[in-house]
Parts: sequence; structure tokens; C-alpha cells
Amino acid sequence: MRASPHRPRPLRDALGALLLALVTVTGVLAGTATTARADTLLCEQYGATTIQGRYVVQNNRWGTGATQCVTATDAGFRITRADGAVATDGPPKSYPSLFNGCHYTRCSPGTALPARIDGIAAAPSGIAYGFVGDAVYNASYDIWLDPTPRTDGVNRTEIMIWFHRTGPVQPIGAPVGTATVGGRPWQVWTGGNGANDVISFVAPSALAEWNFDVMDFVRETVARGMARDDWYLTSVQAGFEPWQNGTGLAVNSFSSTVELGTPPTGPGEPGPGGPSPATACRVTFAPHVWSGGFTADVTVTNTGPAPVEPWRLAFTLPAGHQVTQAWNAALSPSSGAVTATALAHNARIAPGGSQTFGFQGTYSGTFAPPSGFSLGGAACT
Repeated sequence: MRASPHRPRPLRDALGALLLALVTVTGVLAGTATTARADTLLCEQYGATTIQGRYVVQNNRWGTGATQCVTATDAGFRITRADGAVATDGPPKSYPSLFNGCHYTRCSPGTALPARIDGIAAAPSGIAYGFVGDAVYNASYDIWLDPTPRTDGVNRTEIMIWFHRTGPVQPIGAPVGTATVGGRPWQVWTGGNGANDVISFVAPSALAEWNFDVMDFVRETVARGMARDDWYLTSVQAGFEPWQNGTGLAVNSFSSTVELGTPPTGPGEPGPGGPSPATACRVTFAPHVWSGGFTADVTVTNTGPAPVEPWRLAFTLPAGHQVTQAWNAALSPSSGAVTATALAHNARIAPGGSQTFGFQGTYSGTFAPPSGFSLGGAACT
């Protein structure tokens, strides 16, 4: 944005089934499943609401006086009205979006942001976009960096990730080459809008959904001299910049978490020439899969020297996979970058000890296991 200014389990015996049901219900009540809520219509210029108890959806109509409305859903939002148009050689008319972090004095509930870049081990995020064909727009992430942990106003550097664009629109500035970030190729643009510096990563073809680590783009930006490791990541935003129309555009799902800890400076290294970092845990993932669905038992072992309490295990579900229920942990959100959080009865993992939880889910396409397991921000084997 341009700144202004659950598989059925074997029936062993009735008692076992009853215990399973009770545990499952406990997990749901603890926040495993997203609580159903009515959609919320936002038509105010800067109208906002909270979804999933952790993200802010914002209308953010900053570049036009024409009416724009977004409807916040359980999983994301959709643009339900997008009047007006602006010239395609200038800034867009708005940035309807949702975010984790702080933006113009508004912070999302429970966010870990702002956080120093050199104190973030990973910032996994995932998104699924819904595109339309009768509008001029981009579908983009907006990631903000600043030398201070500010929670208001414009930050020094803006990272944009263009997943898709239509019509004759282009990023701020000029192309300066290409880069491979997150295992994908991007065209890189740099420039400024008078209020902040901007670096944009443009996908060569439409990217409708993706799970990735925001820090890959942050570190690329630092490597290019447009930010420093002692700066702060203040927010992770995702949405659309429409120039013309935009009705029907949607974010169907979104996830964003920030894992604090010492990040590596190279593949498997905590510093130049340093040893591989000690793993904090070992994870055993045991799935049972059928057509369109699965259950999984997950055992996490604390291989570190100190107890972990309460434990939080982060991992990323592949695209098209979704959690429907769980037991012995609370899982949130239901797709993308997921965090399993201990319940009161199993919150502690002693050194050398373990805890097991399970979940049921659905998938489309081909089943694949989660990736990127980490305990307290440190990678697991």
C-alpha cells in the first residue's frame, strides 16, 4: 500500500471413545476451532474489525472519495463495493487488507510486533486469494520496517510482494533486477513515494496462494541496504490495491505469526563459520489418511536443557489442508502457518520429556505432511 501520506478413530472400548470425545471437546472449547461469527460490513473510510481474535481487517480507502465496502468473514474478507476509478499511472485508490502488527495506532490482538529484526527467528505466513477479471488491481503483501518500534504513522521502509496484477499498473520506482526469495523468482523494483522507501517483489505470473516466511523478504531487503538488522518489523499486511473496480476480490484465508528468537544468518548457521544451532525439540508426525481427510498424532519431545512451559509448537500446513478439530492442544488458525498451544493439563515439557496431541483435517489434491516445526522459535528435527 502507499502510505497515506478431525479421521474416525478405532473403537477400542466405550470408555476410550468417551475419553476421546471429552478431550476433543476440551480442545475445541480452548480455541481449536474458529468460533462462527456473523460477517461484518465495513464502509467507513478507515473502518476496521477483528477476526479470529488476532487479525485486523481494514477498509483503508485512502486514495478516493468514492464508496468502498469490505465484508470481514471468519477467515478473511471480500470487497463488496468498489466505486470509482483513478488513473493507472498514479497511486491506487485504497488498500483493503488485514494485518498482524500495528498500523496507524491500531494493533492486532496479541501481536508480537513491533519486534527487532535480529530477534525474529521466523515469521511464517500463508494466504489464499480470490481474484476477479473485471478490475485493475494488484494482490499484495505490505510489510513495514522502521528504525524504531513505532506503532503509528509511516515507517521508513515498505516491502511489497505483488502476487498478481492486472492492467497497466506497476510498482513505485523502477526495476533493478531479479531475485530468488522463498524459492521463487521475483522482479525487484525500488523507489520512494515521498514518505517512505519502497522495495517491491513482483511475481512473474499469478500466485493465488502460498505459505512462506516473511523474514526471507525482510532479510533480502536488509541485504540490499534498505533496512538494518537492528530495525523493527512493525506489521505484516495482505490485501489488494485497486485502481478500477475491485468488487469480488477476496482474501479467503490468511495467517501470520512471529516466532521470536535468534535467527540464522546463513543456511543452518547462527553466524559466519559457526556451528549448527542446537535443536529444541524432536517431532513425530503420524497421520492416518483417507480421501479428502486425515487425522494425525503429533509427539513433541523437548531435547533442550530446560523445561518448556507453556509449550507452543509452530508448523505450516500445505495449501489446501485445513484443521477441523483437535485434542490435547488448541490449534490456530485452521490453515497456513498454525500454532499448537498447550492446554492447562499438559502445559509443561520437561527436558527429555514429551507431549502428544492430535488433530483432524481435510485436504484437497494430494495429502502432504506439515513442515517447519519449531518449538519456541527454534527448529525441530
